Amino acid sequence: MSPAAVSTELTAEQAELILHWSDGTYGEFASIWLRDNLPEDRDSHSGQRLIDVTDLPPEPRIRSATLVEADLHISWQGEDRTSIIRLDWLYQQCSAAPAARTAFSPQPWLRGARLTAERDFAWQSAGTLATDTAARRDWLTRLLRQGMAFLRDVPKTDSGILEAMAPVGHIAETNYGLVFDVRAVPQPENLAYSDAGLGLHTDNPYREPVPGFQALHTLLAAPDGGDSLFADGWAIAAHLRDTEPDTFAILTHTAVPFRYQSQQADLYAERPLIALDCNGTIVGVHYNSRSIAPLRLPAAECRVFYAAYRQFAEMLRDPAFQLTTRLREGDLVLFDNRRILHGRTGFASAHHPRHLRGCYLTRDSVYSQAALLRRSG
Repeated sequence: MSPAAVSTELTAEQAELILHWSDGTYGEFASIWLRDNLPEDRDSHSGQRLIDVTDLPPEPRIRSATLVEADLHISWQGEDRTSIIRLDWLYQQCSAAPAARTAFSPQPWLRGARLTAERDFAWQSAGTLATDTAARRDWLTRLLRQGMAFLRDVPKTDSGILEAMAPVGHIAETNYGLVFDVRAVPQPENLAYSDAGLGLHTDNPYREPVPGFQALHTLLAAPDGGDSLFADGWAIAAHLRDTEPDTFAILTHTAVPFRYQSQQADLYAERPLIALDCNGTIVGVHYNSRSIAPLRLPAAECRVFYAAYRQFAEMLRDPAFQLTTRLREGDLVLFDNRRILHGRTGFASAHHPRHLRGCYLTRDSVYSQAALLRRSG
């Protein structure tokens, strides 16, 4: 991004300077911020800082600042140096968010029942995703915006899911291994490995960190039952904030314990059902009634929490918010496990076995792959 044309309106004081661009963009820069971001204090190859904050003057002061063509020249009080900062770089810092993140801004979908997977979400063949970088860029962009995307024609082999996800991100290994099989078994240690219906949930809130993205590949579809359910947890949480702000506040501030125990693992973590970032933006939904552990709260606080918990659960059970679809053999769905809740209807495994293979991908690797493709495309 480059400025349309830099106006001559530069105001410089000792502790800050202000720049105005002709397109109306306005930038206010503290002297300490400018001093910390000088290009001469960064490695020319990696771009990483060569200094620490303790290497800076505690209160750097600007002696003078001038516009010279496409650059800002700054001289500093008490220092025999003139720093040059590109104006287009300063222009970019005036944006509310990095351009790469803006491209992936969430597109919420609250009323899932009005949508269909085939019409309203990204689909691509596994072969095209692997070989066509433009198609992969567009598919990943929609995945990050909507939280979910689909592949077709994924080979129905044990390694099919790993091969399909190789150009998307890095596989995260857990106590289940690189992949796990979702099918009914006798005396399952996890209800996912039964033929029971599963309500909407997010996976593994008892892990640190919570798995970022989850892929599920259909190897064997049940002809009757076993439909997949999905909902946009961020959209539902935002709806809760709009309609029940007190309930929303309780669910964002109460630490909820989650636990999973088996012969191979003993996992525990605490986190709110709805997670916010420092700006109050919803960045995570952690909901799994099968693995919530007993809360240790005073009775009065416990009653308040359970009332809020119930309100949220009732929203998640509302069919109006749920997208229902049946994955065909060879189909794969990839979704943001911190945003999209998933579940399934029950099926009769004794008569019609159902087999999905799953894996988790690290969150940062998926975003990185999408950003690299947009940068190069």
